[in-house]
Amino acid sequence: MADTKLSVTMTKSKFGRLPRHQACLKGLGLRKINQTVEVLNTPENRGMINKISYMLKVEEV
Repeated sequence: MADTKLSVTMTKSKFGRLPRHQACLKGLGLRKINQTVEVLNTPENRGMINKISYMLKVEEV
């Protein structure tokens, strides 16, 4: 499972969000709207993605 990667794109602004949700964006390495990063498919990253799924677009690479 950890050998696969996920392509994560931020689709909504971080401003006005809960501090924990902003921390999840930072943990995933996202700073700007429409920025895309590749992260490993680990339980830790999956948890952050699930928490802020309303502001992300996720694709398996």
